[in-house]
Amino acid sequence: MTTGTGRPVAAPEPPRIDAFTRTDRGVYRDAFVEVHACPAPAPLARRSRHMVRTPHFDVVHDGPRVLLTHRVPAEGIDDDLSGLLADELFSPGWLRGPEMFERLFTGIVLTSGPDPLASWTLFYRNTLRRVETVLARGGGVGGGVGGGVGGGVGGAHGTIDDYAPVYAFAEQLLEPGSVLELGCCFGFLSLRLAAAGHHVTASDLNRGTVALLDAVAPLLGVSLRTVVADAGRVPAPERSADTVLLIHLLEHLDSDHGDRVLTEAIRLARRRVVVAVPLEDEADETWGHVRTLSLADLDAWGSRTGLAHTVHEHHGGWLVLDR
Repeated sequence: MTTGTGRPVAAPEPPRIDAFTRTDRGVYRDAFVEVHACPAPAPLARRSRHMVRTPHFDVVHDGPRVLLTHRVPAEGIDDDLSGLLADELFSPGWLRGPEMFERLFTGIVLTSGPDPLASWTLFYRNTLRRVETVLARGGGVGGGVGGGVGGGVGGAHGTIDDYAPVYAFAEQLLEPGSVLELGCCFGFLSLRLAAAGHHVTASDLNRGTVALLDAVAPLLGVSLRTVVADAGRVPAPERSADTVLLIHLLEHLDSDHGDRVLTEAIRLARRRVVVAVPLEDEADETWGHVRTLSLADLDAWGSRTGLAHTVHEHHGGWLVLDR
């Protein structure tokens, strides 16, 4: 877009996603998507020529908007919605982009219950229960803190089966004392740590996600502190947490921003910094990844800090920095 003088004008920012939007008679609408829930006993709508139908979704493009009908039962409202959307709609190329992904994800959750808070509480309870189930059936950590831990899936990420072992391994790496998680997203790991008795601060740049965590945590019986902040500039004094966690965050940041975040984590850590990243051949835009990272990258970071460090592989790559 340009002005009459030929100078470019920045396109307007799309409306932010509001996790607490009330549905209109069970339908979620925003400027880009419309999401309907179709209860399991209800018959499927007749398939139109322009409809994409998958096991869980019907999708139709209505001009600039995407109309989605989902058949996800209440017990399926958990973070594996990410995997369903990726596998059935985004990986095949029917839909693209993290913005569309997040809007549809939000719409599916909000159409699952009578009001936004009930819907998100269902989502959190189901997810945390599913993490426990995965770990109980043997999706745990194995191995130790030393180098070269095997048995992982390398670059897998996104679904509960993939990240439950990552959470369990991160929990093994904690130093005694307080924990600060930077880029906590929904805060599942922070909730697990707080429920286990750790003094936890969960931080994320997304104000809406932090508000969601603040609202749901008391309903889950969990107490933790939250902060809205860029992970590269956190309003906290030096060495204010015993362990600082960067769990699947740095792949979402460009090189300069990632370096600032790692420097900030070192500033904030009293004893240890734990970094985890997926090991991918290509950055997966569905999950909002902007770059790939390798074990060599992690080792180079560790060497540049001048701190004692270890690098190893377990369901992705890990860098542990110790003062």
